[in-house]
Amino acid sequence: MRLKEIISKIEKRHSKKIDLSLNRTFNLLKKLGNPQNKLNNVVTVVGTNSKASMATALSTILKEAGYKYNLYTSPHLQSYTERFVFNNKEINENDLSDLLEGIDKILGDDSATVFEILTCAFIKYAEYFKDNINIIEAGLFHRFDSTNVFKQNLLTLLGVIHLDHLNWLNDKTIDGVIYEKTVSLPKSNIFINKQINSEIKTKIEKSLVENKSKKYFFGDDFNVAKLENGFTHYQDNLGEIILPQSNLIGDHQIFNISTSIAACRKIFNISDINIKKSMNKMRLRGRLEEIKSGKLKSLIGKNRLIIDGGHNINSAISISNWVKQQNEKVHLICGMMNDKPHKEFVNQFESFVNSITLVDIPNQEGSISKEEFKKKLGNKNVHTAESIEESLIMNNKDENCIFLCAGSLYLAGEVLNLN
Repeated sequence: MRLKEIISKIEKRHSKKIDLSLNRTFNLLKKLGNPQNKLNNVVTVVGTNSKASMATALSTILKEAGYKYNLYTSPHLQSYTERFVFNNKEINENDLSDLLEGIDKILGDDSATVFEILTCAFIKYAEYFKDNINIIEAGLFHRFDSTNVFKQNLLTLLGVIHLDHLNWLNDKTIDGVIYEKTVSLPKSNIFINKQINSEIKTKIEKSLVENKSKKYFFGDDFNVAKLENGFTHYQDNLGEIILPQSNLIGDHQIFNISTSIAACRKIFNISDINIKKSMNKMRLRGRLEEIKSGKLKSLIGKNRLIIDGGHNINSAISISNWVKQQNEKVHLICGMMNDKPHKEFVNQFESFVNSITLVDIPNQEGSISKEEFKKKLGNKNVHTAESIEESLIMNNKDENCIFLCAGSLYLAGEVLNLN
């Protein structure tokens, strides 16, 4: 309750939830003694998709190799503590409450958004472990994001870039998105993930011409291929590795993981043995995560319950590709926020799933209602349910099937809360 109260308090610090500017962030950091200038070994994680996967893969490999790391991610699924990892361990609620209360007091009468305050809080607390590897995931874009405050970094992981959050841009094209994510990347080492097509890759290459970093592109400087029996073949100029199957399911994850492996080999000189051992230790909540026990799982018996927080077209493509590979019936349960590509998202699934059921996302004012959602889809053969529980019960007469809850990280979080 204390953490909830302090979050409610700092939410009132600024009239907007998102307000792209660095002025307030640098003002607060100055009051905190400019901790951003005291951190070593900063890893910047940027992209439209794959940020969480790359950060998870990197942190897991580093830990296996004996490194200590701090990790800042967003958003969370159930608790704000998920965003704050220090010395390889998630912060507890009391410590986070103390931290945020202190930051709020230092802010004084000035304003800042919640995300700006959270980011500054992470950077300040990381001073206690400043020589750890500091893995910092950008929020919205990067240029004016509050994580873009470091004069230098060790490396950047650049994930999948495509159209999303266009309402925040004047240039509502892929060029505009690429510019926002790449124009202010520090000059060091940039590892670029597999893109959805060669055109985007070429545009990224051109956008980084003036950046004097060493650049490593998927397909040019490192590569990965899926083998039989779940194994993966990774290759770069340092040699080849045959990797065991990762805990991160979905073919797209092998590309995300390979980008982090490339960084681990080039920058940290981590051994093949440590990379192999880390594969079955990777855990990523809310991304093709299977729920194997709990209240909701008990409603569907031996059927499988999978959640994924993907909410844009590229994530829908990745998830639907996974659906195509399943030898079971798949029932899609979908809830989304208002500003997402609703029709385009669902279009990726309609030919591959056995049913589509729309639900409201509980406790989220910014979500689209199931009625409005259905209306936007037109005459599609979709159903609605009054609750997540009802959406599971509706098709539970089927056996050996998968219930896939997708469309929003907020929906994934509510599934976990209910479960």
